[in-house]
Amino acid sequence: MEWTDQGLVLGVRQQGEASVVLELMTAARGRHLGLVRGGRSRRLSPVLQPGNTVQVVWRARLDEHLGIFTVEPLVSRAGRLMADPGTIFALQTLTGHLRLLAEREPHPALHGAVEAALDAFAAADRPELLDFGAFIARFELALLEELGYGLDLSVCAATGERDELHYVSPKTGRAVSRAGAIGYEDRLFRLAPFMTGGPSNGGPQELRDAFRLTGHFLARYIYGPRGLREPVARTEFLTQIDRLVVQHG
Repeated sequence: MEWTDQGLVLGVRQQGEASVVLELMTAARGRHLGLVRGGRSRRLSPVLQPGNTVQVVWRARLDEHLGIFTVEPLVSRAGRLMADPGTIFALQTLTGHLRLLAEREPHPALHGAVEAALDAFAAADRPELLDFGAFIARFELALLEELGYGLDLSVCAATGERDELHYVSPKTGRAVSRAGAIGYEDRLFRLAPFMTGGPSNGGPQELRDAFRLTGHFLARYIYGPRGLREPVARTEFLTQIDRLVVQHG
């Protein structure tokens, strides 16, 4: 068995003295693992950093085997994305989300969105934490949708209206309009406008509202059933967002 593809590096784990097991996200084959001989070498170690894109050839005797990767660098963006703690935690959060996907199950839309976003943030003189955060919050919505737990944010669950959607029910995952929420506001999640293509780009408080919303449903449908806790990287990233909320009053 053999194939060639491009993949986003999600991480590695040590295998023996000099090798690593590389975890990639590819467009056609989804999340895929393989052994990289000499992966801990000075030549390959910088290449196999989360956030980089590599060209790989995968070989194995049988398709169900772990297989062996031969790796060549394509896009080296990890260094730029690890410029400060905020973007480090953002990158770790994003790659951690991709690791929630089943192995060898293609999700080309998610893969393409992540590649494009990382290119944009790495090309910026200084990646903006709020912009990175807004992308991740929207990505979490897309991840829930891809895994079969999508939220209905198109119409009010109480009135049927499609305008003035300001809240989301924590029970149903459906949007609620301003009029439909009267008297129940404190029981609902606030819906940040940027999460549904609204005019705002996502200020610090809106971003915190967005992550509170997606975090609730990630915990209910993904973390909880799998016996997982919220990843440390996501918690730390939200701490960075909270600091921006305080700074902006």
